[in-house]
Amino acid sequence: MRKSNQPLFLVISFLFWFSHFIYIPMLSPYIESLGGTYTLTGIVLASYGLMQFIFRLPIGITSDLLKKLKVFVIAGMAISTASCLAFSLTESLEWVLFSRSLAGIAAAFWVVFTILFSSYAAEDKLHSSMGSLSFAVVLAQLLGLAISAWIVDEWGWHAPYWLGTILGVAGLLLSFFIPESKGHKSRKPPDLRDIIKVLKEPMLLKVSCLSILAHGIMFTTMFGFTTAYVLSIGIQPGEVSLVVFAFMIPHALSTIMSGRTFVPALGKWQTLQAAFFATAIFTFLIPFVETKGLMLLLQMINGFALGLLFPLFLGMAVEEIEHKKRATAMGAYQALYAVGMFLGPFLGGLLNSFFGLEASFYFSGLMGGAGFLLCLLWRKS
Repeated sequence: MRKSNQPLFLVISFLFWFSHFIYIPMLSPYIESLGGTYTLTGIVLASYGLMQFIFRLPIGITSDLLKKLKVFVIAGMAISTASCLAFSLTESLEWVLFSRSLAGIAAAFWVVFTILFSSYAAEDKLHSSMGSLSFAVVLAQLLGLAISAWIVDEWGWHAPYWLGTILGVAGLLLSFFIPESKGHKSRKPPDLRDIIKVLKEPMLLKVSCLSILAHGIMFTTMFGFTTAYVLSIGIQPGEVSLVVFAFMIPHALSTIMSGRTFVPALGKWQTLQAAFFATAIFTFLIPFVETKGLMLLLQMINGFALGLLFPLFLGMAVEEIEHKKRATAMGAYQALYAVGMFLGPFLGGLLNSFFGLEASFYFSGLMGGAGFLLCLLWRKS
């Protein structure tokens, strides 16, 4: 019975994230085509993370208070669809900012998606079921990112938004057919004292700080200004999918290898150090590259290095926190790393306006260097 609910939910999850990522590679060039500055582009990109930072924890607490999950999945799909529709129907920069902010609010509902999906799985099948959910998300991201530039090249700037709207409507309609979990036992919502106490945990603070840097790099480069830069050096829109594949495929592979291969061989802190070091060097080199082959090579290395980081962060964030407080810790961690999704592209866009498009990659390289130094410091302590 439970297992029969999973395929439909996986389809809905795929549609949810596909509609988010179908336009990401071409969002920065689209804003430029409307006359937006790099500063405005950074603000638009940053609004996605800011909305998640603001709404993620309240949504999780509210869903616990109401003891309902399905309605939050429907709401998330509806807001995601509305975001794509707003992009589709307008061409003003103000609406672009509003539309991307809506996407950030929708993404904040994902925490409820994961809780409801986990309730469909038997205890002994939980990890394999969550692996299926992760695969659906990665597949949606990969396909959405890969075909974005091709769709724009064939049918124009608004085509990805219209496709996202259509698929969002499909996901919204399907979400009415998923069952509420009858066996769901609501967790006690964390009070302010619990949250403050958890936030004082040294390991959580360290890992959150590192995750802010890693998400800042990711959302400033691949999910931010990388497409605008590769187009500026002569790579054709139809070839942007090659850049996406070069980054995302190694990224997906390294998330699997991180805990299975690198941590047993190097240790946790050494793996983090190596990943941040590689990201710092090869992101800093991007502005010096003007050929497709070298650009693809740098994207492969950066995608692989960043993929090593995120699975480690998830485990390290809660490993020193008692079990009954781990849900609160994970909610706090997810809210904190959204700061990087906001600050990274915001500051990158600001720097681009003053110093040119290359500045965001120098800035991202410095964030990688900061992550390396912090790992070195905290490893010794």
